[in-house]
Amino acid sequence: MYWMPYTGNRLMKDNPRMIVGADGCYYLSADGRRIFDSLSGLWCCSMGHNRREIAISVTSQIATLDYSPAFQFGHPQAFQLANRIKEMAPADLDYVFFSNSGSEAVETALKMARAYWHLKGEPERTKFIGRGKGYHGVNFGGTSVGGIPSNRALYGELVDTVHLPHTLLRDNAFSRGLPDKGVELAEDLEVLVEEHGAKNIAAVIVEPLSGSAGVILPPVGYLERLREICTEHGILLIFDEVITGFGRTGRNFAADTFGVVPDILCLAKALTNGCAPMGATVARSEIYETFMVNGGPGYATEFPHGYTCSGHPIACAAALAALDILEEEKLAQRCAELAPYFEDAIHGLKGLPYILDIRNFALTGAIQLETYPDEPARRPAEVAQDCWEKGLYVRYAGDCLAVAPPFIVEKEDIDFTFNVLNDVIGTLP
Repeated sequence: MYWMPYTGNRLMKDNPRMIVGADGCYYLSADGRRIFDSLSGLWCCSMGHNRREIAISVTSQIATLDYSPAFQFGHPQAFQLANRIKEMAPADLDYVFFSNSGSEAVETALKMARAYWHLKGEPERTKFIGRGKGYHGVNFGGTSVGGIPSNRALYGELVDTVHLPHTLLRDNAFSRGLPDKGVELAEDLEVLVEEHGAKNIAAVIVEPLSGSAGVILPPVGYLERLREICTEHGILLIFDEVITGFGRTGRNFAADTFGVVPDILCLAKALTNGCAPMGATVARSEIYETFMVNGGPGYATEFPHGYTCSGHPIACAAALAALDILEEEKLAQRCAELAPYFEDAIHGLKGLPYILDIRNFALTGAIQLETYPDEPARRPAEVAQDCWEKGLYVRYAGDCLAVAPPFIVEKEDIDFTFNVLNDVIGTLP
């Protein structure tokens, strides 16, 4: 019997919400209804569902090479995809390590950071700095550096991590785009460095734009200041762009949008348009060369890490086709062009009962709702259930509803999304 992930299994199995098909921006429910997908699956199907180009690429790859050992042997598609990502990524992020998910991309980045400092002769650099309300997947390291307490509560002591404060400020409620207030919160990194010692810190990891916790945005100048402090103290900066990578902020990466280049970049989700599990960790050349120079004989493994399905041929085929679509249809640019319309639509909900805040950037937004006592997720869950019945899939997490439609969305789809939300929220008891 299926034990479902991140799901209230009891309620779901008592009242199943089953999806049996998908096309474009819509799902097909088991009872035959078209359901608009307002979150691109789980932030991953940015080019829309059932893209024929990806299906052809994957089918051809299965018929040619279904699997190739990831250790000690290669196949052309993995090298081709790595070079493609390198060409798209910000300058000097040149080396790509493949995994199977965003969680694994983060786990790879954390191990890479610790190993890097060990090889540099500073093995005491083992501590990580995450951020409150951050989400970095569900593996051991990612759970540790994540800043959502409920995700850590069951697991006891994890990896040595301290956390920066989050950037969600009441003074910034109902901001359009990046908030103006809060850049000074970056100075808390200086405080943590002084308290714990730069010589003990391996890396700082943040999402440029936090998605899972409710689209929490960086104040103007905040990411630039984090970069400056990390550079000053010789600390690696890791960007988790599992959600924002490949167009979600209106450019290929949030690093491009915000003009801040990290030392390591974590990617997944839209990399294959959600069609196959895949993650990627992209490192600066100097990090890669440190492993190579200290790797011993040429036959020796420089970085003892990897997965059976790292760079899987079928995942590579899906990713190469997805990136073709992204570039040929100029979908990142389309995301940026639709952003003002999306912004006006989501902020049109302001004034409805129980709405405490609305946040947005590009084609990404969140609606924060007043909670029931001791039940922060109840009201968003009730809204999401009512939306489903009205033909809208909307994601809820904690006290927020998140919206991030595919880049092929039309304006009438945006209108439909927020009209349904207006009807449902506006009639809450």
